[in-house]
Amino acid sequence: MGMPDARRRWTRDEVLALPDDGNRYELIDGELLVTPAPRLIHQRAVMALYDRIKPYVDRHHLGEVMASPADLDFRRGYSAQPDLFVLPLVGGRKPLDWRQCEVPIFIAEVQSPSTGRNDRTIKRPAYQRAGVGEYWIVDPDSRTVERWRPEDQRPAVALDRAIWQPNSALPAFELDLAEYFAEVWGETPS
Repeated sequence: MGMPDARRRWTRDEVLALPDDGNRYELIDGELLVTPAPRLIHQRAVMALYDRIKPYVDRHHLGEVMASPADLDFRRGYSAQPDLFVLPLVGGRKPLDWRQCEVPIFIAEVQSPSTGRNDRTIKRPAYQRAGVGEYWIVDPDSRTVERWRPEDQRPAVALDRAIWQPNSALPAFELDLAEYFAEVWGETPS
């Protein structure tokens, strides 16, 4: 099978029928996004963020932290596979099937050379329109985090600490970027 034609409008069923060939296929606003397997640094960044955010989400009963592969639809005909996301509880419990999932309250995409354009120009506005509570673009190379909320026209760029506060009644989740990126890059603490 040759590479899919990304210029036409794809349907969710067509994307779900694509082969399991090591690529990640996503559908956002009818556009097919194809990305190769991520590099090791990318995966380490996803897992290090997961390890830090999961205790916060669990402690405050916010939902469930997940990582791709996934099949999030947002009830918009999508097949989204964010790197890391927090699903809200549905009826007071964790969803049991992708079809039960509500719009995530948090999504993080770890930028890599092959995903930067899609993360900023396709996924970001789609996630904002869908009402994702907060969207982070984590850049291991520049050691920064872009923070987007649904109403934002430009990001808040975190250089020292990235902060997420899904509810004003809760303490904020704070990510120390120096410590986080040191782990991502395998650096020993000084």
